[in-house]
Amino acid sequence: MDITPKQLKEKLDRGDDFVLIDVREPNEHEAFNVGGQLIPVNTIPARISDLEDKKDAEIVVYCRSGARSGMAQRFMQGNGFTNVRNLTGGMLAWQDEFEG
Repeated sequence: MDITPKQLKEKLDRGDDFVLIDVREPNEHEAFNVGGQLIPVNTIPARISDLEDKKDAEIVVYCRSGARSGMAQRFMQGNGFTNVRNLTGGMLAWQDEFEG
């Protein structure tokens, strides 16, 4: 299941309890982010065990456009994570919606 920028902003504004993961590269994260924990997509297989206790938690993953986070979402779901949501359109859509 995916999540729109508007839905994510509402969750952040309410202070909902969920895990937010930025799967972009460190330079992209430094340039602009919405507070997600940085775990670049190519490091997720090695770091999946760090997230083991979050298997049933709501997790939102995001990247620049939604492609890398979609890969991360599928990988995590394949490893038993039950509630992983991909930010539709990624940070590009977020910036269009709220920065534009």
